[in-house]
Amino acid sequence: RGRSMAEGVPKTFTINSQEIQKALSDPLSGIVSAVKAALEQTPPELSSDIAERGIVLTGGGALLGNMDYVLRHATGLPVSIADDPLTCVVHGTGRALEEFKRLKDVLVSMY
Repeated sequence: RGRSMAEGVPKTFTINSQEIQKALSDPLSGIVSAVKAALEQTPPELSSDIAERGIVLTGGGALLGNMDYVLRHATGLPVSIADDPLTCVVHGTGRALEEFKRLKDVLVSMY
């Protein structure tokens, strides 16, 4: 259910999977390009870990149909989806904050 821009009132629309696929095509291409660029800039010692363990998708984008397949095909690397992709980053960040003193030497500051 959405809002009709022409009529300004709520309206129900039906869209099919091809329309969704078309709408997501450019953003998915951007994601694939960004992942490839990140992999190209990854130091060799991390690249070997990624090649062995693969990529784990998190967040809402991980739930897009076939996102794991698209990245697996584009990179040639194993790709999996986190058990709880919508909240796992928040939980991991919370754990890192709880262990901050122990982790401070391995955390990287962006500033």
